[in-house]
Amino acid sequence: MASLLLAVIYVAFISLGLPDSLLGSAWPTMSQDLNVPVAWAGGISAVISMFTIVSALLSDRMTLKFGAGKVTAVSVALTAAALAGFSVTSNYWVLLAIAIPYGLGAGGVDAALNNYVAIHYESRHMSWLHCMWGVGASVGPYIMGYALSQGQGWPWGYRYIAILQVMLTVILVLSLPLWKKRGAIAVGESTDDTASSDGNAERFGTAEGVSVAERKPLGVAGVLAIRGAKEILVMFFCYCAVESTAGLWASSYMVMHSGIDKITAASWASLFYVGITVGRALSGFLTMRFKDPVMIRLGQVLVFAGILTMFVPLPHHLGVVVGLVVIGFGCAPIYPCVIHATPNNFGAENSGAIIGIQMASAYIGTTFIPPIFGILGNSIGFFILPLYLLVFVALMITMVEVTFRITKNRNSL
Repeated sequence: MASLLLAVIYVAFISLGLPDSLLGSAWPTMSQDLNVPVAWAGGISAVISMFTIVSALLSDRMTLKFGAGKVTAVSVALTAAALAGFSVTSNYWVLLAIAIPYGLGAGGVDAALNNYVAIHYESRHMSWLHCMWGVGASVGPYIMGYALSQGQGWPWGYRYIAILQVMLTVILVLSLPLWKKRGAIAVGESTDDTASSDGNAERFGTAEGVSVAERKPLGVAGVLAIRGAKEILVMFFCYCAVESTAGLWASSYMVMHSGIDKITAASWASLFYVGITVGRALSGFLTMRFKDPVMIRLGQVLVFAGILTMFVPLPHHLGVVVGLVVIGFGCAPIYPCVIHATPNNFGAENSGAIIGIQMASAYIGTTFIPPIFGILGNSIGFFILPLYLLVFVALMITMVEVTFRITKNRNSL
């Protein structure tokens, strides 16, 4: 049964990635049909991000009250409803309103699932699950492209993804008994499936709806009072700032600074995400040998090396291309390993609250830091991209080491 639940979670992560890249791929067509400026995509994205942050901050309270399984199912249902709403409206302001449940669903499921996996499964699954998210995020634009190429229009692209999300909601509802059974294993109840579990749950001694129910929600103030929490939140903010800024502005950097044509730049920039997805698949195997702190440090070294490589004037712009791929590989283990290490660093009883606020920190970083670079790039020049990234990488490395020292992580070197 533990393996069956894990399969459900893998499917959930693929499905979660599907809608994340839809807006960007569909917006050139959507903006024309909605008769709004192209720049207005930022409004929808901002509303989604804002309510994703709200949902992530509330995830600990919701998970304690209802359990991770129910929170995940309801969150996916909200996302499915929002996607269905996107597929039937032709008014921009209605889309803004529908973006509210879209964000609430995304934040809730992100925090709940990440915390559940961090407690109940080993690090390799966290890496592979986030790899599956990358697969979903890569497939989403292809589904939208299919709808557009068949003359069905962008509403059908959203409709297809909404149908898949509804199917996932049904699967999650049917799997709710498995979530409870997995929780029972975590607190040491003897079942035939215990031997097949990864051992994390037993090690942390927590369960869904059991030991977590013995405490009250920590809230933001409670989390910030935990030693090392502020540092890891800043670290997570910096990591997501680096990933989102590099992903958003890599193509523009190639065009504006390196003189690469737009079509080639768009293709080469996608290699950054290929690096992340492939890197997370490989990281899953590496975590069988190396612990989370080693993987986090390895990732940071690769990100730093990749940024430095962008400065190297190699022929055919190889310095920039290789640098972006290396940065992608470096980013791969950091996000999942930091999340997976949270119960070990701060205790499973606190991990739900901390991971929720980590998600909020992540979304704040992805929402505000890339636009700030856009302003600086326009006023100073896009050549500053590697320097801009280095600032956040340096702060990220510092915060990681301070966190490891404060928490005295038993997995640290």
